Amino acid sequence: MSGRRFEGKKAVVTGGASGIGKATVERFLEEGAEVAVIDISEDSCRSFSKELEGKGFEALMIPGDVSRHEDVRRVVGLAVEGLGGIDVLFNNAGILVEGTVEQVSEEDWDRIMSINVKGVFLMCKEVVPLMLRRGKGAIVNNASCSGLVGDRNAIAYNTSKGAVVLMTKCLALDYAQKGIRVNCVCPGEIDTPMFRQEARSRNMPVEEYRKELSEVHPIGRLGVPREVADTVLFLASDDASFVTGAAVSVDGGYTCQ
Repeated sequence: MSGRRFEGKKAVVTGGASGIGKATVERFLEEGAEVAVIDISEDSCRSFSKELEGKGFEALMIPGDVSRHEDVRRVVGLAVEGLGGIDVLFNNAGILVEGTVEQVSEEDWDRIMSINVKGVFLMCKEVVPLMLRRGKGAIVNNASCSGLVGDRNAIAYNTSKGAVVLMTKCLALDYAQKGIRVNCVCPGEIDTPMFRQEARSRNMPVEEYRKELSEVHPIGRLGVPREVADTVLFLASDDASFVTGAAVSVDGGYTCQ
């Protein structure tokens, strides 16, 4: 990917201070966008801000919790104030809770739904009216290949990501004739902090777990955050002007099996 497709555009990325979100923020900045980063971790925001400065970039850092409507109103308001508007929203914030229906607690079920599903809903609820007033906009949600197929030991996570896929399609239909396109990416296993969290939860060395997961992806390796980020930028750009309601797999062939 090359060029500056987002010159003059304003983008908001949730969960933007690590992993896929972080890589996507960097790609938006490289292509000329002004970016607001929303992340629950103030420390991660500070660290990422310094990292960007070292690369000659800057982004608006806004710590916040996407699962709380009051906080979502606040962070969206700060993003609009700082950027002057919102052209693109990437709903990336999410968590992983593993376990079967017997193992996952009601508290953990509610927590993953509040972040992975309610967080997307609340961000869209606040941002869509802004895009309608501007007459256009692009929303990309981060679902997962786990929202397209079943996995063992992941009932809460897969359910939450399946909900994101269908929420994307409903949003796309509701706003297709109002200038707003809505799509989602469905990554396979990506080498992020969440991947390393999975390894720790299994008491496995990271390299051993990487080898195991590489073998279940037909392409023979894990993805890297930038590969997902490039797909997000395509879906958010005018290059995808006839694409809405799509769930785009970025999974090394995992869902082909």
